[in-house]
Amino acid sequence: MAHVVIIGGGFAGVWSAAGAALARGDAELRITLVAPNDHLVLRPRLYEPEPESAAVELARFLGPIGVEHVRASVSTIDTARRVVVADGREIGYDRLVLAAGSGLVRPGGLPGAERLFDIDTLDGARRLTERLRGREDSSVVVVGAGFVGLEAATALAARARVLLVDRSRTAGSPLGPGPREEIESALDELGVERRLGTTVTEVGDGYAVLSDGARVEADAVVWCVGMRASELTRQISDTLDHLGRVPVDRRLRALPEVFVAGDAAAAAADAEHQVTQSCQHAIPLGRVAGYNAAADLLGKEPRDFVPGPYVTCLDLGGAGGLFTRGWDRAVLASGADGAAVKKWINEVIHPPVDDASEILAAADQIRVEIPFFPLPEERPTPAG
Repeated sequence: MAHVVIIGGGFAGVWSAAGAALARGDAELRITLVAPNDHLVLRPRLYEPEPESAAVELARFLGPIGVEHVRASVSTIDTARRVVVADGREIGYDRLVLAAGSGLVRPGGLPGAERLFDIDTLDGARRLTERLRGREDSSVVVVGAGFVGLEAATALAARARVLLVDRSRTAGSPLGPGPREEIESALDELGVERRLGTTVTEVGDGYAVLSDGARVEADAVVWCVGMRASELTRQISDTLDHLGRVPVDRRLRALPEVFVAGDAAAAAADAEHQVTQSCQHAIPLGRVAGYNAAADLLGKEPRDFVPGPYVTCLDLGGAGGLFTRGWDRAVLASGADGAAVKKWINEVIHPPVDDASEILAAADQIRVEIPFFPLPEERPTPAG
């Protein structure tokens, strides 16, 4: 029996499994997902104070659609032999989907790096939560003022004094100038101190040293600097982008027998932009890659990856949230309205479970769009 193997148990991996199951229909096709954990972890929610709620049992998603789960970590992809090695076990494939995701870029040579905290994994988020639980008047240094760092800093501001540190001289630099005013206003409202144009050079017991020589109190130093695709991408291609991602065509094929999805894929979002490492793109990438891997074996028509309009949604803790549209990130909603959109999106990214028909129907939705919120100038003028 032909075999589709999927590496990765994140958004792209589970939706690749569902996409493959959708294409399979009643045909004979074995589908196996290889991932070391029993849960899909909703990483966009790990800044929340109770990270345990950001996990979904893989068995409740994979079981109803007839996908086998091998609990193991892949170390080797042998494309010549069409075999992956997972915890010493060889698993053969006819088509492979690499959806191994991305991970936080760890600092090299930083004294005290073992003391760093992160919200990149469920275990990391739990460790931070336990570190701060029950502490009064605690202080936290958040390193990195991008997407993750801003959500971490503004969420932690409800529990601790927060110092936000970044090499850039602008908070939220990766988001561009569009939402800058709202971000600065939110940080001011929450009392988040900023030390921009600097970084952490040492992490000690209860303190951090900054590159400007300052020594600051820190019950926890949270590292939120940069993401890079899984190292497994190096076994697929010698030509990776700056994030370590594999170039793919519009059907997400990288090699004749290999498709790539999620944070590991350098796929075109439009004529000028590539996809971002986010659940907004990982979900449809997975659905298309998995479908095409199975369709390729079954002689079915493949699908093109055509993403919906790009949006950004940012939680700003007690200051609300931000919702933007387009690559220039024009602000559509902020404050309480932005927070409401973010809360809704956090609910939407939970996959359906237990019901095969619901899971497969969702897998058939390959163009994911967030509801349109018109810009002020596009809204009709009130009568009167």
